[in-house]
Amino acid sequence: MKPKRKDKESTASTLPLLPLPAAKLDMPALEQWLWDAACAIRGATDAPKFKDFILPLIFYKRLSDVFEDELSEQVKVVGDAEIAREIIDADHADALRKGRNPIVRCYIPAKYDWNAIRNHPTDGKLGEFITDALRAVAKLNPAFQGVLDTIDFNARQAGQRILDDDRLGLLIEVISRHRLGLKDTSPDILGHAYEYLLRKFAEGQGSSAGEFYTPMEVGRLMARLIDPIPKAHIYDPTCGSGGLLIKARLIYEENNPAAKTRAPKLYGQELNPTTFALAKMNMFLHDYTDSSILIGDTFTNPRFTDPTGVKRFDYVVANPMWNQDNYEDTFYENDRYERFSYGVPPNGSADWAWVQHIAASLNDTGRAAIVLDTGAVTRGSGSRGSNKEKEIRKAFVEADIIEGVVLLPENLFYNTMAPGIILLLNRNKSEKQKGKLILINATAYFEKQKPKNVLTSAGIDAVANAYSIWQDASKLCKVISIDDVRTSDYNLSPSHFVEINDRTSHRTLENILCDLSVAKRAREKADTELDAVLLQLGLLEDKT
Repeated sequence: MKPKRKDKESTASTLPLLPLPAAKLDMPALEQWLWDAACAIRGATDAPKFKDFILPLIFYKRLSDVFEDELSEQVKVVGDAEIAREIIDADHADALRKGRNPIVRCYIPAKYDWNAIRNHPTDGKLGEFITDALRAVAKLNPAFQGVLDTIDFNARQAGQRILDDDRLGLLIEVISRHRLGLKDTSPDILGHAYEYLLRKFAEGQGSSAGEFYTPMEVGRLMARLIDPIPKAHIYDPTCGSGGLLIKARLIYEENNPAAKTRAPKLYGQELNPTTFALAKMNMFLHDYTDSSILIGDTFTNPRFTDPTGVKRFDYVVANPMWNQDNYEDTFYENDRYERFSYGVPPNGSADWAWVQHIAASLNDTGRAAIVLDTGAVTRGSGSRGSNKEKEIRKAFVEADIIEGVVLLPENLFYNTMAPGIILLLNRNKSEKQKGKLILINATAYFEKQKPKNVLTSAGIDAVANAYSIWQDASKLCKVISIDDVRTSDYNLSPSHFVEINDRTSHRTLENILCDLSVAKRAREKADTELDAVLLQLGLLEDKT
């Protein structure tokens, strides 16, 4: 039976600790528990509406439990709980003064730890207390500013609390079922569960989910395509909740289990403050604390720069908003970082502006994988008139920077039913690749699920292997030359070059016209016979 939360009258005792599992939480148990917490407010249907309340609380539970573990370790060293606390307090104060990292991951005063939150009465002031607690902890831990202090748990709409104390208390109680300390669940398991929760929220939020979440399978494919090397620097200029960056590092760790200490470092920029907070939380939960996630508009205020312009990286992964129309010609023409030298994109779509920013962010051996609208590789081709996107595409092809294009299945993404493509850039093509591109048609590799299709594991393997082997494969991929691209008027769609279905045999026009003539005569004969019957019945006037 669930223990009762204390009310206004009983303030002398605290809630008993809930029974802990005997072993570490495994993936299914952790996922189910977190989804139970999300559904505790109003059920599965409405849970996504409350993600901005749920995710920070789960994150704070992890911070609090980890701090408790680190405090316990300090107690073991010095043999006294009070002295251990004094050491941590003094170290934290010194770290703030000197701008260094403290000995604990996140410093949490006892009055604001998870036990204090769980034992606060549901007296109408619980939301206010949690808000104050998280803001105070953010102030004490600069790394979490803009992460813990962005949500008001006491927020109102139309004069009513969005999340009243009773439902907030129930959510806290469900989250309290398990510890999330260092020995309770590993960062990779917890991080995966967090991604699972993001996916569940994305499924419930529809088109707006595209702002913070790229399907997990697409991210994994992109990571396998770039296949990062040790100590690389990986950048995402539109990082959302950080999933593409994390997949890249996870793939590295899978491929290099003995060299995790040499793992790539992750860099990301995100415009939306709430989504920025999700990315910061995601990095911490995966224990990627060396990552650098910054907030701001990447176009107007790129945060990763150096004296020569935008900072250059080994790899870029990105899924920028498709067909953005926020920027005028004057912005591109007057860019102080000189990122748009390949051409000014049309006002109605910034797709090739993003590609140019990403190209400018690659070092001399850099490679990129970019998710774009399928129209980005076809618009303007075959048209007699001029087209800005085609001209930019042409410039990239002639510069031999485009390495390939992957056409994805339809209905994978939460903000559209369109298939999407992955554009691959490479500033240092091998001799085998120079003057050539590989086009991969992966549209057949999906499973129908609700609410979206899912790219299959077989599809991920097929695309990654085709890219690695770099040779033609029937109904999957084709290596073409720049001359082939010129002949196609710079149409880079894989479907233009790779057919995945057997070619349909069409009848000749002569045979079709002959059959139509036969059908016409048969119809006329039937009409004549019908008229004769109706005439005999007196239902039709004799016009002879």
